[in-house]
Amino acid sequence: MRIVVCVKHVPDIQSDRTLGESGYVVRDGGDGTLNELDENALEAALALAEAAGGEVVALTVGPDDAVDAVRKGLQMGADEAVHVVDDAIAGSDVVGTARVLAAAITHLGIETPVDLVVTGMAGLDGLTSLLPTALAALLDVPALPLAAEVTVDGGTVTVRRNLDHATEVLQASLPALVSVTDQANEPRYPNFKGIMAARKKPVTTLSLADLGLSPADVGAAGARTAVVEAAARPARENRVLINDQGDAGTQLAAYLVENQLA
Repeated sequence: MRIVVCVKHVPDIQSDRTLGESGYVVRDGGDGTLNELDENALEAALALAEAAGGEVVALTVGPDDAVDAVRKGLQMGADEAVHVVDDAIAGSDVVGTARVLAAAITHLGIETPVDLVVTGMAGLDGLTSLLPTALAALLDVPALPLAAEVTVDGGTVTVRRNLDHATEVLQASLPALVSVTDQANEPRYPNFKGIMAARKKPVTTLSLADLGLSPADVGAAGARTAVVEAAARPARENRVLINDQGDAGTQLAAYLVENQLA
């Protein structure tokens, strides 16, 4: 079984971020990191490959420093790493990103078919959660999103989804795409052996030309969405500070009622 895991390099959520000169691009004060929710996707894929036999390919799209995301995948135990990098990709929305990932997965499946695509439930930078189903549509495979448990038996993948008031069990024939939640597992930590082994594993670099994509399909030119306006969060004003003399609860209740918040 061959599993491709889509991972993303995102700004560290603890770092300071500001708007760039354009007013749209966010500048990250940190070094960036592997999207935390994608670690669950990697763990799910590695567990499936260990149980049923097979290989795991970590795939990412992004600028030069995005390679760190797939290197982390290699350290966790992935067998291969692929990085799609091209200046024209900058500014892509979720649809453009899905186009690049779909083309990359199709390219990877030319010699050895891809049986399963696994993603995290969301990227912690955009939090749209739209990529998994958009990618499944472009690949023309079943989508089983938001899985808390994933198993594969022969040519069938089964997932369990925990909803607010019910549990769903979904099944589909392979090839298919699954996105997993942070309830699915506890991602493993790379050990020293895995870190050293990852250094010997090459990262395959692909461009849009390698994938047969045009710059018009990605970036701002191929985007279905556009940022109309962006501004820094305004400073908080009109804060009410209460010095508790034993009646803070009463004052808070009165404030809520007065401002029609209760």
